[in-house]
Amino acid sequence: MTHTRSEFRAGTLAGLPFILVIAPFGAVFGVVATEAGLDVAQVMGFSFLVIAGAAQFVALQMMVENAPVLIVLAASLAVNLRMAMYSAALAPHLGRLSFARRALVAYVLVDQTFAAASLRYEQTPPRTATQKMAFFLGVSAPVVPVWYVATWAGAVLGSAVPPGLPIDFAVPITFLALIVPMLRSAAHVVAALVSIIGVLVFAFMPYNTGLLVAALLAMIAGAETERRMAAR
Repeated sequence: MTHTRSEFRAGTLAGLPFILVIAPFGAVFGVVATEAGLDVAQVMGFSFLVIAGAAQFVALQMMVENAPVLIVLAASLAVNLRMAMYSAALAPHLGRLSFARRALVAYVLVDQTFAAASLRYEQTPPRTATQKMAFFLGVSAPVVPVWYVATWAGAVLGSAVPPGLPIDFAVPITFLALIVPMLRSAAHVVAALVSIIGVLVFAFMPYNTGLLVAALLAMIAGAETERRMAAR
């Protein structure tokens, strides 16, 4: 029990710095969502059920453009496909937990919790699955509630935000802070570059469906690069 509590505390400390980007990111979504016509209850339902900032922004933009429901769902799924890879990476560490515990982990699985947990699991001696889960939930302890509160604040106070205030800076900063440390191999770099180029090349496609094409090409390029490196 002592080790589990210490792991939870360590996770909480690791998650605290993420507040600096989560808070403005959530506030931006709240503001944008209300400006798009959603009421506070709808905005909060969005953040409570999804907890995926990037996918929420994509879905919201496509909803504003009156895109078909299937296109909205497909684009959101494409943005969140990385969660499947996160789950596969965490399975060796947390796969032995009960279904209820794995469901809880899946609910709070976001970029920040995965990044902090995967780094912890690589750098520390072997831990039990329960201890690893404690660290994971510790990271989510400051991250997830702040996301809720920031979204609510943005939705409620959005109309009071001066139009010229550049609060949208939080979106690119958040992704830069998360992505750059993850570019650990040539495969990661290739996938990132292909996704950037793909988004620009296919920007003409309707309803942002170019994002789906770019994501698919990036995954193929990254996998092929990794396969060739392994063959060498």
